[in-house]
Amino acid sequence: MVQMNIEILSKVITQRPEISHKGTFGRAVLIGGNRQYGGAIIMSAEACIKSGAGLTTVITAEKNHTALHTRLPEAMVLDFSEIDAIKKVLESADVILIGPGLGLEEPALSLLKHILAVQSAKQWLVIDGSAISLFSKHALLLPYPEQTVFTPHEAEWSRLSGLALTDQTEENNCKKQTLLGAKIVLKSHRTTLYDKSIAYYHNPLGNPGMATGGTGDTLAGIITGFLAQFEQTIDTIGAAVYLHSLIGDELYQENYLVLPTSISAALPSYMKRYTERN
Repeated sequence: MVQMNIEILSKVITQRPEISHKGTFGRAVLIGGNRQYGGAIIMSAEACIKSGAGLTTVITAEKNHTALHTRLPEAMVLDFSEIDAIKKVLESADVILIGPGLGLEEPALSLLKHILAVQSAKQWLVIDGSAISLFSKHALLLPYPEQTVFTPHEAEWSRLSGLALTDQTEENNCKKQTLLGAKIVLKSHRTTLYDKSIAYYHNPLGNPGMATGGTGDTLAGIITGFLAQFEQTIDTIGAAVYLHSLIGDELYQENYLVLPTSISAALPSYMKRYTERN
């Protein structure tokens, strides 16, 4: 077993070059948030922006636009119905995240199918939340599995892998990851990453204060932000997972509950800390 440690942060989080602009740090497109679950994609967007992505566009239900712009004026926003604009922004994306708060209705399925159809060989895809359930139920196929990250909790992994909760051993999880080809961020009280290049990557951090709605949405946003700006490797995904839990653990020392938005708020200062160590 390969266990993450704090050195992964100094390895991945690098100093920003003096000569740079917003495009230097990647273009992220986040898709989710139906009329009922707008908060999920807003939390993902906040994490993505505060983890350093250069340009972040959110595609979400029109009902969520005012709330998104009020909380995150740095984000650009499109409605699900703006087909031509969506096509253009997807073409320019370095990383696409789909799923937080997306829902399970037919329009969500159509959107996921469209993303899988248009993903290019240069783009990474992060599939989270509702999109994992849709992908599993409809037996969809990945165009570029090696550039895809699934972020399931154990019940979603059961649907995706076909493994019952009691059968989710390290050996069985590794076998199922190999069949899928995608990288798996299996969320639990101790999150584990599965990828054929490392067998699996165990995160020793995490605490019960993080067991609240939005924690996974925030993690998906950090992973997306990291992949947009840093080298696109399993270490970069691992650093996002580790930093998410590290901040959560330190906040938990003085708080009964660790709000996901509190983790996002702390991201810039923590990233600066480990850049300076690097």
